[in-house]
Amino acid sequence: MQIRPATPADADAIAAILLPVFRAGETNAIERDIGRDAALAYWMAPAHDVFVAVGADGAVLGTCWVRANQRGGGAHVANAGYATAAAARGRGVARAMCVHSLDHARAAGFRAMQFNFVVATNDRAVALWRGLGFAVVGTLPRAFDHPVHGLVDALVMYRDLAEGLPRARPRSTAAR
Repeated sequence: MQIRPATPADADAIAAILLPVFRAGETNAIERDIGRDAALAYWMAPAHDVFVAVGADGAVLGTCWVRANQRGGGAHVANAGYATAAAARGRGVARAMCVHSLDHARAAGFRAMQFNFVVATNDRAVALWRGLGFAVVGTLPRAFDHPVHGLVDALVMYRDLAEGLPRARPRSTAAR
């Protein structure tokens, strides 16, 4: 898998990933009926450094962006967004994009990364972000209206970029 900057030629592939995710309404605080052009305008906003994860066959497997979380005194903290194609889920695409975005943010001079609104029922993402060193620093009670679960919490997750990526933990042999 290669992760590279997105180009205008990637717009159709990015839209094909984003629209089903946004329509499902389970992981992003985006209008479920958002149109293609509006979704692309949001995702590929001028302030976003947008990337695509591309498989060996050239297919776009996922997309992510990195930007400053806030302006002024908060501009040293990055923010990021991720979306993976349905057919590519469970294959390490989101992990690879997150590692890439952390490296990109660090290289761009950011000192930390913060996710402002992680839907608490998005168990795979929460576990992945925790595994990559993010800590839950806040909970927004019932802040997200989930189409299946109703009102659920959203998490604020944070990671210092001065720290290296967590190493894999060796498996314990004591339980054998």
